[in-house]
Amino acid sequence: MRKFYSVVLLSVMLLGMLTACSGGMDAENTDEGVTLRLAHNQNEKHPVHKSLVEFSELVKEKTNGQVKIKLYPNGQLGSEREVIELTQTGAVDIAKVSASALESFEEVYSIFSVPYLFDNKEHYYKVMDSGIAKEIYQSTKDIGFIGLTWYDAGSRNFYTKNTPIMKPEDLNGLKIRVQPSQTVIRMVELMGGAPTPMAYGEVYTAIQQGVIDGAENNVTALTNSKHGEVAKHFSFDEHSFVPDTLIMNLSKWDKLSDEQKKAVTEAAKESTEYHKKVWAKAVKHSIEKAKKMGVHFYYPEKEPFQIAVKPLHEKFAKQPSTAEYYKRIRGMAKDK
Repeated sequence: MRKFYSVVLLSVMLLGMLTACSGGMDAENTDEGVTLRLAHNQNEKHPVHKSLVEFSELVKEKTNGQVKIKLYPNGQLGSEREVIELTQTGAVDIAKVSASALESFEEVYSIFSVPYLFDNKEHYYKVMDSGIAKEIYQSTKDIGFIGLTWYDAGSRNFYTKNTPIMKPEDLNGLKIRVQPSQTVIRMVELMGGAPTPMAYGEVYTAIQQGVIDGAENNVTALTNSKHGEVAKHFSFDEHSFVPDTLIMNLSKWDKLSDEQKKAVTEAAKESTEYHKKVWAKAVKHSIEKAKKMGVHFYYPEKEPFQIAVKPLHEKFAKQPSTAEYYKRIRGMAKDK
C-alpha cells in the first residue's frame, strides 16, 4: 500500500513539473491537438533516441500535426521501472524500456530474457516482426498500458575489467552487473557468476572502483556510456537478444481517434525499420571506436554457455505463462 501511494505522489508531482515545463500543455485533446510525453533512459546520441525522433516526426506528419510527441531522454523522468509505473498512471504517456524491465509487471515478458532463446539475429527479427510480439504487447492491458513496437537492442554479452570470459567457469566469483530481471539473475548464477542488479547509470563507476568485475550488455555500452574506458575485455558470447519495447498508457491510447491510432501504429512500425539500419551502423562504429579505446574482443564457443543455462529452458518450456510462446519461438528457428 505504501508503494502504491508513493507512485501516486510521484505521478502528481511529475504531472505538475511537466505542466510547468510545457507551458500548461498536457496530453489531453485540445483544439490544437494532443502532445504525448515519451520517456527513455538513453542520451541524444544513442541509436534508440534517433529512432524515437524519427517516430515523433512520423507521427506528426501522419496526423497533420494533430498528435505530437515530446521526448524526455537521459532518464529525466526516472529509472525504467519508475517510468513504467508512471506510464501505468498516465503521468507519462509513452516510454521506451527494456523487455527485461517489463517482466516484473507481466511474467510473459520474461521469455525475452531466456538466454539463447534465439539462434541468431535473423531468428530474433523473425519472431519480433511476427504475431507473437503483437500478442505479448496486449498482455498488459489489464494493468494500464500496451506495447506499440520494438527496437533492436543488439546481442547482450559479457564484458569485464580484468579477464575475458571464454567459458562459463571464467565467471566464477565475478560480480556481474545485471538488469533487475530474475531470469537474467538466474542465468548468471547458472554460469557461476555473482549477479549484481544495479542501475545502468552506476555501472561505469562501479567497474572503475572494483565494486563489480563487469557487466552484460550490447557493444554500444562501451562507447555511448564509455564503459570501454574501464572494461577492456568484451566477449561475444551473445547469450541473449532482449528487445527494447515502446509502451503506451492505455487510457491515452483509447482517447486517440481511429485515424490517429492508425497513424501512431504505422509510425511505430516504420521507426522500427528505420532503427534496424541505424542500429547496424552504430554497432559497427562502436566496435571500431572501442578498439581505439584499447578494448579487446573475443569470440568464445557458445555451446558450453548453452549447456549451463539448460535449466532455464526447461523451466520456460513448462511454465504456464510462457510454455506456448517458448514452443512457438523455438519452432520458428526450425521453420526456415
